[in-house]
Amino acid sequence: MSYPPARYHGDHGEAAGQLRPAAHEPELADPAAHSSVHYLATGAQTDGDFGLYRWNMGPRPSGPSPHFHRTMSESFFVLDGTISLYDGTGWRNATAGDFLFVPAGGVHGFRNESGEPASMLILFTPGAPREAYFEGLARIAAAKQRPSEDELAAFYAEHDNIWVER
Repeated sequence: MSYPPARYHGDHGEAAGQLRPAAHEPELADPAAHSSVHYLATGAQTDGDFGLYRWNMGPRPSGPSPHFHRTMSESFFVLDGTISLYDGTGWRNATAGDFLFVPAGGVHGFRNESGEPASMLILFTPGAPREAYFEGLARIAAAKQRPSEDELAAFYAEHDNIWVER
């Protein structure tokens, strides 16, 4: 494996870093569920290289069932608490420092079933526009009427989420 082609061709480098303070408010929050999502680095910010998100889950059970993506890999790094990660063969309890990499096509899922808050980083490569998916999920959860099965299927297809029975 070799390095990719150069993407920067200047001679002296640039002041281009973007610091996000820890106190930055989350982009998505559900105060009732004590859950939030921080958009640490979106695909738009990284020119499509990756998307990095901090997912904070409250104590109520939450998280997606097994699914896969055709267009991106997904990685999980547990920061705090216990999160059940599905690795394609079964659910595994993961705690602070545990990491799961899932290539494109790999079946995976995550849930917080511990009854305690939990937090993790989620990395998508390349940097797909997952913000619209997360925000759409929040709208669906808050809707007074659940979308039809056809509407849900179209939403999931648009965002490369293919659900599987496991």
